[in-house]
Amino acid sequence: MKTGLFCTYENPYQDAHRAIAEQTALVQQAEALGFEEAWITEHHFSDFHVSPSIMVLMAYLAGVTSRIRLGTAAVLLAFHNPVTVAEDVATLDHLSQGRLLLGVAKGGPFPEQNQHFGIAMSESRRRMLEALELLEKLLYGSEVSFDGTYYQCDRLTVHPKPLQAHIPVYLATSDREAIELAALHSFGLMGGAPFSLNRLKTNLAQYRAINSSGSEQFVLSRFFFVSQTDEAAIQESLPFIRSFVTRMTKNVASLKQDGNTQHLKPSANQQTCFDETYLLENSIIGSVATCRDKIKRLQDELNLGTLALKPCSFDLQQNLASLTCYAEQVRDAVSA
Repeated sequence: MKTGLFCTYENPYQDAHRAIAEQTALVQQAEALGFEEAWITEHHFSDFHVSPSIMVLMAYLAGVTSRIRLGTAAVLLAFHNPVTVAEDVATLDHLSQGRLLLGVAKGGPFPEQNQHFGIAMSESRRRMLEALELLEKLLYGSEVSFDGTYYQCDRLTVHPKPLQAHIPVYLATSDREAIELAALHSFGLMGGAPFSLNRLKTNLAQYRAINSSGSEQFVLSRFFFVSQTDEAAIQESLPFIRSFVTRMTKNVASLKQDGNTQHLKPSANQQTCFDETYLLENSIIGSVATCRDKIKRLQDELNLGTLALKPCSFDLQQNLASLTCYAEQVRDAVSA
């Protein structure tokens, strides 16, 4: 299992410059600690998550790191022209010396994104899947002609071509159709922090029933904080968790009028996965022993390819200390 860092560019102090600098510091610390991957999110029209220009952020990180692989988590393909994405991805692969990992998604439960980009939520997934099909053709083919529902091109060749022979692709999804497509094309899967263990097992079982050879490319993000005791870790993490719950609950409320919340329910007896107690139970937050045991269970039940840790303190120094503790005390205990 590889260790990754999950970066959401949160901005609790309403200081975008500080937020970007702090996330950069976390990525550099992760590289210094031997983390293999760093995954960067894309959010739009949010004063709390300041990562709308994901390719710009990735290009900068490529310049201030040298070993850690850099992943998009994820490019929201429904909101982009796949021709432009192909050019950006190929260029970024060169800038990073072939360290790029490409995660794509349709966009989460954030209706303002669909509103302002003029994309109906009901068509986001279809757009994403069609855009991904064209993107793959453009990255590695020449004289590409494509006549889809949403995108068309005629004998198009984009330059440059990627440095890697094939950039690893991951789908951030829990949709059956998208999981089937990922399995058929040997794309990796990405699981979000709120996804329950049972839901993740169901998704992977569907994937592995079609394709067992690509299932090791599973990236799971989890809220993370390790401290001397469970109580200390929870106390430090709660402001972050509660802020997340408040924002996501608001988003879910705005979605309910469309009846588009079934996928946000972890089980039949829970309203949504954005509940404080539920999130704490499904996070890696606690003492060294608690974090070790939670990670071992995830390893045993999911056969993880990468565990992407999302530090969940609003204090940079606390997050740096937590990552260091993971590298020095938790990681070796997990692998022992």
